[in-house]
Amino acid sequence: MKNLTNMLNELLYTSSSNKKIDIIIYYLNSTPLEDRGFGIALLNGDLKFKKIKNSSIKEIIKDKIDTYLFDLSYDYVGDLAETIALIWENKSIDSNIPLNILVKKLESKDLNIKKFVCEYLDNFSVDQRWAFIKLLLGGLRVGVSAKIVKKALSLYGNKKISDIEKIWNGLEPPYNDLFEWLDNKKPIPQIDQSNIFHPLMLAYSIDEEKELNNIDLDQFYVEYKWDGIRVQVVVKENKTKIFSRGGEEISKSFPEISIEQTKLCVLDGELLVGKNYVEMPFNELQKRINKKNPSKKLLSELPAFIRIYDILFFMGRDVRNEKLITRKNYLLDWYNSSEKNCFDISPVLKFNNLTELKKQKQELEHVNIEGFMIKNKNSCYQPGRKKGLWYKWKRDPKLIDAILMYAQRGHGKRSSYYSDYTFGVWNENELVPITKAYSGYTDKELNKIDNFVRNNTTSKFGPVREIKKKLVMEIAFDAINISKRHKSGVALRFPRINRIRWDKPVKEVMDISKIKEEFFKI
Repeated sequence: MKNLTNMLNELLYTSSSNKKIDIIIYYLNSTPLEDRGFGIALLNGDLKFKKIKNSSIKEIIKDKIDTYLFDLSYDYVGDLAETIALIWENKSIDSNIPLNILVKKLESKDLNIKKFVCEYLDNFSVDQRWAFIKLLLGGLRVGVSAKIVKKALSLYGNKKISDIEKIWNGLEPPYNDLFEWLDNKKPIPQIDQSNIFHPLMLAYSIDEEKELNNIDLDQFYVEYKWDGIRVQVVVKENKTKIFSRGGEEISKSFPEISIEQTKLCVLDGELLVGKNYVEMPFNELQKRINKKNPSKKLLSELPAFIRIYDILFFMGRDVRNEKLITRKNYLLDWYNSSEKNCFDISPVLKFNNLTELKKQKQELEHVNIEGFMIKNKNSCYQPGRKKGLWYKWKRDPKLIDAILMYAQRGHGKRSSYYSDYTFGVWNENELVPITKAYSGYTDKELNKIDNFVRNNTTSKFGPVREIKKKLVMEIAFDAINISKRHKSGVALRFPRINRIRWDKPVKEVMDISKIKEEFFKI
């Protein structure tokens, strides 16, 4: 446990990605095999204990600590693990129980959660208590991404990160097969490629001046950027699995997506809803998301389909290392020989020059088109974002002014700041919430907003503060849709703070009727 605690502490106080990688490598070199896999799983968010809930931990603590004192401390500190670590009676004991033993106890059927938690809080130092609560509940927020973890493993074992990527989603903690390969004791683990999510290739937002103007359109494919949800479809032996962008299997939510294919086929595309492959607005798709068992009525009214734009496995063969121009041909061959009952292909667009492309971008009005994807024809399918290969060029955001209504603290580095906001607009003489936003501002602006919130709070509702209605912010968003679920009657897509209007009177904020009139022409 000491090694894990030291690693988490050092990661927390280090901003450099390279230094974080060095810290993880040191942990791997200094930690026994039976422990280090669980440490890596914790960093990657793959170590979860179903029996342990945030609420149950709070109840245990409040049974031992004065409730009022705990609530005040938690409100001030902002982080549950840090609050518990500091407020728990320090008995000056420094335990070094192996991490794997802790994990085994947490997974035991006979676990007495209250006794277990209290015992180890009593036997741990302040730092260990903090790490212990993070182990129980996750949510480390130490600035470590999956990319950093995989890079550290790659350097530790002197293996290609691309090889680690290809097997990663088929591994389970404590990753013994992985470490035996990294330590050169066994060959690379064999993974059932038909049963896992394969890391997606992502795109950079293009810089119009530095990058777009230097692009040779003959070397790139241009496609629409569809406003659906990115999915990966894995098919083998006529069994279809659908994975979300984050790797979560969502097949049960979309039972109508069923593809007949014997040999392994892995497709990359956008999931949309609509009849006869005519896509409907994103807020209609939202009605299908997270519905594990959609009703027959919902399936009939909002049928889903996949708009495909790439292929990773073709006829059982991994084609990710082949050029996009070749993969497009494979995709077309597969498409032409398949029964098309739940998918179509995203068309490749033709432009004679950049002037034509820019002109069409300015004229984009389709509710389900966010902009363009610009992909190098010679690009292999590589996980993550790679410079110069795939770009996204989104249409200019829409803007409205809105009034700050509520605020609550953020997480991680923002846990001491009121950084999550609810905004409203006028509905005649009253304010109605229209959106939430928690990004788009600088650190300097965050300090000013946080100070404003603290000095202008009128009421408290648990962690939420109601604010005097006198600060206006300009909200940028990608799309606006009619929504019966929102009190304002509209929903904003990807809202973020564009600028703070310290000087603008709240009475000048547009009424919801005018907003609907402007965006929907009603």
